[in-house]
Amino acid sequence: MKPRTARGAITKMLTGIEGFDEITGGGLPRGRTTLLLGGPGCGKTVFALQALVNGARQSKEPGIFVAFEESSRQIVANAATFGWDLPALVKKKLFFLDARLSPEVVKGGAFDLVGLLQALEEKAKEIHATRIVFDGFDVLLSLLDDPAAERREIYRVRDWLARTGLTGIITQKSGGVEADQRYAFLQFMVDCVIVLRVQVVDGSAFRSLRVMKFRGSGFLGDEFSITLGADALQLATRGPVELTYRVTNERISSGLPRLDQMLRGGYFRGSNVLISGAPGTAKSTLAGLFAAAACARGERTMFVSFDEGSAQIVRNLRSVGIDLAPYVTSGLLTMHSARTRGPNVEDQFGQLKALVIEHQPRCLVIDPLSALSTKLAHVASADAAQRFLDMLKVARITVVSTSRMDGLSTNEATTTGITTIADTWIHLSYIVRDGERNRALTIVKSRGTGHSNQVRELTLSDQGVTLTDTVIPQGSALMGVARWEWEHADRAAPHARR
Repeated sequence: MKPRTARGAITKMLTGIEGFDEITGGGLPRGRTTLLLGGPGCGKTVFALQALVNGARQSKEPGIFVAFEESSRQIVANAATFGWDLPALVKKKLFFLDARLSPEVVKGGAFDLVGLLQALEEKAKEIHATRIVFDGFDVLLSLLDDPAAERREIYRVRDWLARTGLTGIITQKSGGVEADQRYAFLQFMVDCVIVLRVQVVDGSAFRSLRVMKFRGSGFLGDEFSITLGADALQLATRGPVELTYRVTNERISSGLPRLDQMLRGGYFRGSNVLISGAPGTAKSTLAGLFAAAACARGERTMFVSFDEGSAQIVRNLRSVGIDLAPYVTSGLLTMHSARTRGPNVEDQFGQLKALVIEHQPRCLVIDPLSALSTKLAHVASADAAQRFLDMLKVARITVVSTSRMDGLSTNEATTTGITTIADTWIHLSYIVRDGERNRALTIVKSRGTGHSNQVRELTLSDQGVTLTDTVIPQGSALMGVARWEWEHADRAAPHARR
């Protein structure tokens, strides 16, 4: 979703930060001042530096970075992991200035930024800079230790930016109540305020970004999740409000012929299939049948498992006549196993997205998606799951996901919410009767097609997986030994009558 922008709106400067330019409708206000506000470790310096680097590399706009807290050498060294090659940019496109001052220098007499700003203006003209960052500006203000002097220098910087036409970015730490109140006037003076924060939930850190203020422009004011990785800072938007993707009437096999009959021909190509049930009801077995059938058709397939190794899955499926090993060897089937790591699973969904893009499968198995269900309480993780499933839908990848759901109840209010977006929902359960535990299969829903409403017995053996015919004498479905006894008695009845 893009924010609405009125006619005659201010000119904006692209930051090149994934997601941010989208929610602001074009980036930061050009020729004006932006305040980045946040606690330690939330990504303020990375955001500011990334906007400079992308401006130099993508928009051919040189920039200046003024460091009031860290040394420029430390900043360049810290940014080496992002692959920006800052030393090469420093030669022509970027200029770093160490502006750290000791308290003795500031308090030794009257202090102002006139000389520093004059030097910066000359440097900006020399390299034709259009962007400038004042990183850790609150450090300088705290050294002044005089509210009147602090305001004077802030106004001086603001007027200087307006006169030079440079697009300014100021970073300021937050977290202490006293400091936040003391420098709150900064938020009223600047044209754009961006708040970054780190929230720790059950030991996992969630970083987020919110645009609090943007004069003269529309913007999305929601809180969006951000990640700091090899590609620097990335903002995870929630995607378009309107979902548009192609649909088809093509059917593909589930791998179990009698299930295909119950579904009037199998799964729709590009649909999202959920197989739910209690542990041991053969959810992974049905998922393995689907993967084997897809590979048998020559379609690239991916099998993602959580908290269970790929080799173990291949061995277990072989016991019921499903052999995935040849497809793994040929490269037609890619298997990826991982452990779930804390409540922040956004990185895991990002990794899965990269694997899908690399392998380009037509069919995908996620076993079980419910392994992440307890991790999705935080909105950032839930959004990551939704974005990943939306991407698969747009790419027309047929997805079969398994989910743990105990008992016969099929309440759609599951933690993951996948049951509400599943096109086909198959539920597996146990039916205990006459001292036996038997597996039962039912189709809860299958959008866009008729389907059987019967409960079928699912049997596993060395010969494979089968669905038995329904036997309902006197209105009660029989399974296991009870069904066998009834069938035996039914076959013997004509003989007894004769």
